[in-house]
Amino acid sequence: MLSCFMFKKLLIANRGEIAVRIIRAARELGIQTVAIYSEADKDSLHTMLADEAICIGPAKSTDSYLNMNRVLSAAIVTEAQAIHPGFGFLSENSKFATLCEEMNIKFIGPSGEIMDKMGDKINARAEMIRANVPVIPGSDGEVFTAEEALEVANRLGYPVMLKASAGGGGKGIRKVNTKEELAPAFESASQEAKVSFGNGAMYIEKVIYPARHIEVQILGDSYGNIVHLGERDCSLQRNNQKVLEESPSVAIGKTLRHEIGSAAVRAAKAVNYENAGTIEFLLDEKSGQFYFMEMNTRVQVEHPVTEFVSGVDIVKEQIRIAAGEKLSVSQDDIEIKGHAIECRINAENPKFNFAPSPGKISNLYLPSGGVGLRVDSAVYPGYTIPPYYDSMIAKIIVHGENRFEALMKMQRALYELEIDGVVTNADFQLDLISDRSVIAGDYDTSFLMETFLPEYQNREE
Repeated sequence: MLSCFMFKKLLIANRGEIAVRIIRAARELGIQTVAIYSEADKDSLHTMLADEAICIGPAKSTDSYLNMNRVLSAAIVTEAQAIHPGFGFLSENSKFATLCEEMNIKFIGPSGEIMDKMGDKINARAEMIRANVPVIPGSDGEVFTAEEALEVANRLGYPVMLKASAGGGGKGIRKVNTKEELAPAFESASQEAKVSFGNGAMYIEKVIYPARHIEVQILGDSYGNIVHLGERDCSLQRNNQKVLEESPSVAIGKTLRHEIGSAAVRAAKAVNYENAGTIEFLLDEKSGQFYFMEMNTRVQVEHPVTEFVSGVDIVKEQIRIAAGEKLSVSQDDIEIKGHAIECRINAENPKFNFAPSPGKISNLYLPSGGVGLRVDSAVYPGYTIPPYYDSMIAKIIVHGENRFEALMKMQRALYELEIDGVVTNADFQLDLISDRSVIAGDYDTSFLMETFLPEYQNREE
């Protein structure tokens, strides 16, 4: 086993802005870094910033970033002591985490055993019930046929949500409003889940509506210390994918904030969780009751908003925990200050159903200046965005003394942003952050798809 001394060399098993983010955190800790890249990413920023860079295969993810043997071989060849997976790719692959452990390479994240326990939504649900954490009314276990699904849905009452047991990233999810919709929706979601995750099993939950998507950032070390860093409101979503996130949530008061934070810590302690993770809840705005949805066993795209309001560097904390150090903060040390918002900037065309827009960036200006503005990105003028990966190319994160200041700062940043050569969703984000309902904090998980987007599309026409 590795000692409690800090790593000398760290391999980043990812690409794009999160790879750059990890490289910067490691450098500030005095750790050498190794970037891996596919042939399509040979000119990527993360390969230039790392101390070493090694090509691990062709553009296709399954032949490069998802190829466990090639990633591990790169770690061995470069004598990296640890691997940070970032988010996506192998970040929640329990087999990969276990292989790292067997090869005496520290995986910066929870163990494969914990991933399996919390990554399978049925198992996670059972664990939360045992930990006295509220769960959404739903099926008692996995559902394998449309006939079984119909029986459960009739018992729960419509609408219901079909979810892939091994799912994530918005895949394998369908909302069903009537019994007539159920069978085709089940077959479609199950097939999508089988293709995406190798497991077509589903489970069913009662739809909570209107609802807020609230998630709580937690950190746990190997000494049993677990803290939460407050909540993020991720209710603005398109096709179950987050578009804009903020912290803290305007829908939560002091008492509920304490309750939901305590529930998140209780959930993490129930499974002896180690490293960074997120407990996701649905908040019923009518009753004020919150329900456990799932746990993400990795750092998330939206972690910077929590870093802004808590003052805790989550990525550095991840590395320190993996190196055997205790958490640098206790729950009493954590004070949520001000308000933070994150907008995801994607190379996509909102006018054409958000179709990806890869290509060469001819001109680029990322907003800067002033207190409380951060841009996480890996693009630069002349960089060619490849068509093979996720379309997110930057994250703009702002922090203000209050929510109104943060909103105005985000509007200013989006006005200044300039990306030429490819189409982005920047104007869409500016319209969204300027919407009266969003400014008022009057939105839920259905708002973007059912209210804002139809109006936006009609306005564009």
